[in-house]
Amino acid sequence: MSIEAGSKLQGKVTGITHFGAFVELPGGSTGLVHISEVADNYVKDINEFLKVGDEVLVKVVNVEKDGKIGLSIRKAVDRPERPETSERSARPPRPDRPDRPSRPYNSQRPSRPQGGNRPQGGGGRGPRPNQARPSLSFEDKMNRFLKDSEERISTLKRQTESKRGGRGARRG
Repeated sequence: MSIEAGSKLQGKVTGITHFGAFVELPGGSTGLVHISEVADNYVKDINEFLKVGDEVLVKVVNVEKDGKIGLSIRKAVDRPERPETSERSARPPRPDRPDRPSRPYNSQRPSRPQGGNRPQGGGGRGPRPNQARPSLSFEDKMNRFLKDSEERISTLKRQTESKRGGRGARRG
């Protein structure tokens, strides 16, 4: 009897390992049911599902050139097709969660406190939506960038020097 991918056969479990179960098929050949193909849910211990000597219905997943046969128990069970996306979206709405207040997203969110480590004037995130931005020439934009860059570098240097113990103070 030739074993082809896609065929369903009755077999007998002959051995169990931590990674799957060996099943003897009609005709004397043996195939492997990988642990991920034993059940639809997660299988931590295959011994909870199978025992040596069990008769199982398996589906041949693949037959390799070297004679190895890949089997599946979960694919051997006929189950209805998954519903299409239009049917899936027709499910009932999710119930409200009692542990969360029911308010629309973004409404009455607490504002960020002013000050702290954030630089004044927007923090370099671009223009604010309500402010008109004057059109600047390339040279003006470059000068503004250089000025901002030098200010940031000097601020970083000051902060780093204060952490090290001041100007030129080194341990020796």
